[in-house]
Amino acid sequence: MVENMSRWLRSVRPSTASDEDWIATPAAAELLAAVHRRIGPASTAEEQRRSAAPGWARGRAVRKPRVWLAASGLTCAVTIAALISSGGTGTPPHGGITETPQLPTIRPAALLLSNYSSCADVLAGLRTHAAASVGSYGWWPGQRTDIRFGMAPLPGKQQLSAGHAATSAADAGTSTTNVQESGVDEPDIVKTDGGRLITITDGVLRVVDTGSRAITGSLDLTMYQGWQNAQLLVGGDHALVTLDGSASGYNYGSFSNGSAAASGPRSTYLFLDLAGRPKITGSLRAAGSYLDARLIGSTVRLVVRSAPSINLPSGNGSDAKRTAANQAAVRAAPLSAWLPQYSITSGQNTTDYTVPCDQLSHPAAYTAASMLTIYTLDLNHLGVSPKPVSVAADGDTVYATNTSLYIASNPNWFCCATAAKAQQTEIHRFDITGSGQPTYLGSGGIPGRLLSRYSLSDYAGSLRIATTAGAGGPATQSSSLYILDANTLKVTGRVGGLGKGEQIYAVRFIGPVAYVVTFRRTDPLYVVDLHDPAAPVLVGTLQLTGYSDYLHDAGSGRLIGIGQQASKTGRVSGLQVSLFDVSKPAQPLRTGQVVRSDAPGGPSLDPHAFLYWLPTGLIVTPVQSWKPAQSGKVLVLKVSGARLSTVGLLANPLAAHSIDDGLGIQRSLIVDATLWTVSGSGVQVSDPATLSRQAWIPFD
Repeated sequence: MVENMSRWLRSVRPSTASDEDWIATPAAAELLAAVHRRIGPASTAEEQRRSAAPGWARGRAVRKPRVWLAASGLTCAVTIAALISSGGTGTPPHGGITETPQLPTIRPAALLLSNYSSCADVLAGLRTHAAASVGSYGWWPGQRTDIRFGMAPLPGKQQLSAGHAATSAADAGTSTTNVQESGVDEPDIVKTDGGRLITITDGVLRVVDTGSRAITGSLDLTMYQGWQNAQLLVGGDHALVTLDGSASGYNYGSFSNGSAAASGPRSTYLFLDLAGRPKITGSLRAAGSYLDARLIGSTVRLVVRSAPSINLPSGNGSDAKRTAANQAAVRAAPLSAWLPQYSITSGQNTTDYTVPCDQLSHPAAYTAASMLTIYTLDLNHLGVSPKPVSVAADGDTVYATNTSLYIASNPNWFCCATAAKAQQTEIHRFDITGSGQPTYLGSGGIPGRLLSRYSLSDYAGSLRIATTAGAGGPATQSSSLYILDANTLKVTGRVGGLGKGEQIYAVRFIGPVAYVVTFRRTDPLYVVDLHDPAAPVLVGTLQLTGYSDYLHDAGSGRLIGIGQQASKTGRVSGLQVSLFDVSKPAQPLRTGQVVRSDAPGGPSLDPHAFLYWLPTGLIVTPVQSWKPAQSGKVLVLKVSGARLSTVGLLANPLAAHSIDDGLGIQRSLIVDATLWTVSGSGVQVSDPATLSRQAWIPFD
């Protein structure tokens, strides 16, 4: 009956823009610009810049009421929400480049982007695009190269560069997780609310009372698949533990001679009650692999990536014959092969669900070889419907602000055998304002590839993105910084030619300024003024040996860089911590430097493992050394004005019957003005000024 009603509604409603992919046309862009002009006299970025007084600090956004339109007696599908910033005075951030007020943001007519009109239309579209992208070996491209296009690999994981981090809560005297955007929490292995410390090490969750400095409860997670990568998000007495039980986020199609449904990876998310001893109250189990999550208030946005579950026929023959057979299998696959499935367990009851087809959208161009699903959970009410929405797109990088969530990828390098391997980063934007279901706003793309999520920044109505392009070896490499209109995801400005023959190693956006580090033999630190989204300007360059792969705001026109010292030929020689004066954008200077030659090379720094405590200028960063006696410690430094000095090295002891995991100290934080360091063997409490031990809490 529901399907009959849907068909009747479609037959009587007027034709809409979504029926003809109109949103991607120049006419759509012009109409959207006209809407911007109609909303207010200063609704464009240029008009706002002309009307804004220099030196204003970005204000808090205030949402206007939604405007609902009607068509043929039916409440329509177009919502326009305006964000207008409040004025106020503030302190200019860096280098005499004053911060512009938050510009009004007109969100696109989101539902114009949902081009499927029925479940039959969903299935037809998925089959057509999947058949066009599948090859003789499924969706495997046949000869997969490194994601960095055959170039020298980065010194570590892709998520190892830092952006604007909010590490401290000075009023409370306790630091928080080093996150990219203030107010947007990220999953990690350690969380604290000041009164207690919650950790996950070696598959065991423990709760430590910071007052008595004693363990008050523990929970063994090793019975669950994916416990090795367990992380958590905490709000009050409730927590979500993420467990990724899949070995790979990509499923290129199952080959089978039988008719049994192909099975892909599944991921598990545990609901925890922390009032008293920690206990599991339920779980969400989702088809696909865990990509990332964000917490705003008590609302969790959980991103899962899945692939179609289709049995592809095995057998010999030419590539053309195998491809044709695979295409036939795809064209015969049911809709359930694509729609993500999930289950909710509450107490002893488990209920299975499938994402409804009316919650599935797609960008203008897609392969149907991957599905992104966003589940919405409330930490205070875990176990209720996660309100999933899905997009037929690929993703490997998640970035979020308080109101928008972006998922980015370069899918042609993972899929498909028939696709040209263009260096193109695709971006998908979702409205996550409030605690309701996300709304898919649209997709866009730019040339090049991302370093990490810190290559993205949403600010003042613009999305800023830094990428490196050039697949023909180092000589062809070059990096660019693009500015996109956040509403349309169309490029408005670009600065190119950064680090010719080099690749990006770190990106840091601070207000209307970007800091970009590229490296091959030397480390240019670039300063880019982003005030004008139509005309960003490279204003300063500092050439140094070595590189920074982590950049952190030290306040008062200072920037911290952590990476490796190197010779003039590019050979790394030791851990390097630098302090930069960027108060004059055209003349960035390094005013302090600490180098440890016993820690050359090794993985880049995980931003969550870094601590900068602004009230005292304390820096704590892990050290991995080729000297066993030095590895696993943390290096403690102090920033005083333009000076950088060493406080010392700190190590956690091994518990009496613990096994050395080789990681040493994994997290450092400030709790009530004391330094807490967490390792697999326990938690140590130290005086941050002298590093003398005040307490040792072993993990038994």
